[in-house]
Amino acid sequence: MKKSHIAALLVIGSLIAYIIGTSSNYSTYETFATAQQNEGKEFQVVGVLSADKEQYYNPEEDANRFTFFMKDETNEERKVVYYGTKPTDFERSEKIVLTGKMKGNEFHATKILLKCPSKYIEDKLDEKGYYAPETAATVN
Repeated sequence: MKKSHIAALLVIGSLIAYIIGTSSNYSTYETFATAQQNEGKEFQVVGVLSADKEQYYNPEEDANRFTFFMKDETNEERKVVYYGTKPTDFERSEKIVLTGKMKGNEFHATKILLKCPSKYIEDKLDEKGYYAPETAATVN
């Protein structure tokens, strides 16, 4: 075999090993309970804002610290500490996806992804759930 073939096989083998090694970073959504059992390991937790609980964000004191309460998919509620600025329209989000780790009874998030409500009005959906814009004229 030529040296160039051997080098190409080594490069391909290295790429395959890299892909397999990083594939463990692709995760599904977990719950606070799972994150609690594996404290220190990073997880993605999806849930909804606990609107009746306190939110705290004081940019004069610390612009990179925002705390709030969230319920996960099993309805378990935890305090969340986010190290960043409070996202715009945070209270209007339909769902929240957090990336972070449990520390004690708090979830310390490094990333927040907001799932916003549909921009389409419910009555503009047809019977199959597709957007059906109103027409200017109808033909009889």
